[in-house]
Amino acid sequence: MVGLAGRNLREAGLRNSLTTLGISVGVASLVAMLSLGIGLQLLFRRELGRSSLFDSVYVTSRQDFRQPRRAADKGPPKPLDDVARKSFEQLPGVLEVYPSFAAVGEFRLQDKSTDPHFTVLTGLSPSSRNGESFDDAQGQFFSGPNVAEAVIMADFGRELLGLPEEPLNSQKKLTTEQANSLLGKTLVLGYAERQSTPSAPVSETANAGSAGSTGPTTSPPANAAPGTSADSPPGLGDASVFNVLRREQPLKIVGIVVQEPVRGIPRTGGVSVFLPIAFAESLNMIQPGDLRNIMRPGEGKTYQALIVRLKKSRDVAGAEDQIRKQGFGAFSLLDASKTMRNIFIFVDLFLGIFGCLALVVASLGIVNTLVMAILERRREIGIMKALGASDGDVKSIFFVEAGCMGLLGGAAGVGIGWAIGRIIDIGTGIYLRQQDIKPETFWYVPLWLVLAAVGFSVIVSLGAGLYPALRAARLDPVHALRHD
Repeated sequence: MVGLAGRNLREAGLRNSLTTLGISVGVASLVAMLSLGIGLQLLFRRELGRSSLFDSVYVTSRQDFRQPRRAADKGPPKPLDDVARKSFEQLPGVLEVYPSFAAVGEFRLQDKSTDPHFTVLTGLSPSSRNGESFDDAQGQFFSGPNVAEAVIMADFGRELLGLPEEPLNSQKKLTTEQANSLLGKTLVLGYAERQSTPSAPVSETANAGSAGSTGPTTSPPANAAPGTSADSPPGLGDASVFNVLRREQPLKIVGIVVQEPVRGIPRTGGVSVFLPIAFAESLNMIQPGDLRNIMRPGEGKTYQALIVRLKKSRDVAGAEDQIRKQGFGAFSLLDASKTMRNIFIFVDLFLGIFGCLALVVASLGIVNTLVMAILERRREIGIMKALGASDGDVKSIFFVEAGCMGLLGGAAGVGIGWAIGRIIDIGTGIYLRQQDIKPETFWYVPLWLVLAAVGFSVIVSLGAGLYPALRAARLDPVHALRHD
């Protein structure tokens, strides 16, 4: 049966080849359009996945005025302390838990007598090493979690060197000479440290504060704040009195980036200096949110916010539910991710519909080719029936012919569609390089799309061959033999 169908296809080679080519064009358009939608979706997930926007949960205490109490909450709001932090670390799928850290610092290069520069600094978790910001970074990532090293923004590097400012968000790298003049140099950080003191009457603290201090490192102590301790991070501890002292910390510049490498959900703006998160916590720096802790007596070590990062984005919903059940506020971009996934589903659907239209047009060519074959092979069909061929045998021959054209056309169409994607991908990459933009691969042909396209092509071809096969099977052998 297959050999007979193959012989019949070879006899009208030009016509069958053109019909098969039509199928190939239809399949190529289908593969090209769907692979574009799939590639854009993968690019979206890959880039946002590296930024940890969709695998992180931003946790706050319901004591925060931004987190109103719900009717279902029982008892007083829980503090966001070390106990809560450890409980989050035990949740399934959690990769790391770290505080949302931000403070203001005064910076100057140690070997240059220039005016100090004030800017915001924050801490980076170890997973930030894999962020897209370090793909083209000048220098390297921190050598450890507790080292006195810093990564700075390129714009802040120009400020340290006294160079003209670039336009906002230009994301322009430093020249090699400029970067080498900063990498390995010592950056001196001046900051306000919160240092706990033994409990004392508030009046004594107030008097001490009014006396002031003219020393180079100590500033007047602040008012008493219950719930502080000697070695705690800012706003944390057991003592009821604390002092604010000026400290200096030398930092080694190890990296320069043009994009903020903040992991998770960014809540800080204008950050120019990045430290290892563990080292940043150990400096006990005053943070903008410490006033909240001062006004809440009786609290131990608390955090303004914690970022819970999970290994896989599909675990975010479960982690959010668990965190809320513990009495804390939780926020993630999971809902936005679901919305974007739905958008891509509709995009893929419309692209697939337009691709299928081309394949439907090609199926009309199959119908035309096989109907013409019936007219040309009426005597052959009559002879086969006279020799005992059944209606099913005749239908099978035409079905096999249609299926062969669909299979060959589908395979060729997949190859053509893949080639179109590669050509557009290469051309787009060349254009993006000319615009100083990093090229990305946004065209992807998965194996399931290849198999689905070929299978769909065969099914459409068999459907197109149904009418010609039925017409050939109903042919009267007597009239067929008298046709000539």
